[in-house]
Amino acid sequence: MLTYQGSCHCGNIRFEVDMNLDHVRVCDCSICQKRGALNHRVEDAQLRIDGSLEQMSLYEWHTKTAKDYFCPECGILPFRRPRDTQGIWAVNVRCLENVDLDLIPRKNIHGSELS
Repeated sequence: MLTYQGSCHCGNIRFEVDMNLDHVRVCDCSICQKRGALNHRVEDAQLRIDGSLEQMSLYEWHTKTAKDYFCPECGILPFRRPRDTQGIWAVNVRCLENVDLDLIPRKNIHGSELS
């Protein structure tokens, strides 16, 4: 497991995450298709946010159980709470420093099939 530094585009939201980055998740649901995020899931203890979630904007839709946190300044979503798990974060790997996305295997997720 390695420790990665991450941030939104403007640097307003910074975080650190411990993970074994052996894949990214590519979801085909309507919001993930438009967002283009490449996510990797981690447990609560693996993500350390510099600041508080109250600094961020929150987007909830459909069942209102997923929590999408994004920077109110630049609009980038560095992480989210998936709706189908407890105690898990989905980290947007595109927000991590020094990661070569071309080297990471992609796992297709069929979120469009969730109701």
